[in-house]
Amino acid sequence: MLPPPSPYPPPPAETPWFTGLLVAAFGAAVVAVAIMAFGSQLARINPALAVVLELVVVAGVAPSVWRLRRTPVWRWLVYGAAAGVLAGWSALLVGAA
Repeated sequence: MLPPPSPYPPPPAETPWFTGLLVAAFGAAVVAVAIMAFGSQLARINPALAVVLELVVVAGVAPSVWRLRRTPVWRWLVYGAAAGVLAGWSALLVGAA
């Protein structure tokens, strides 16, 4: 015979912080390198074109990526990608100065 259901919800699973932060760091590194490579090559052609196309690419990808932030494994990549975009843009600004 099965025991009666508990009136309390089950405790949430423990968050795998080490693995999650490792995945986020890897995602941030990949996205930052991609942003820097894309932006630096476009800036050689025209800096204004580089800024506009970087904004278009990030604005186009952001809604699709942002939807995944509630999925347990993908949320780490989403936060890493957001950090990578900020790091890539910062590196491009520092490199342009």
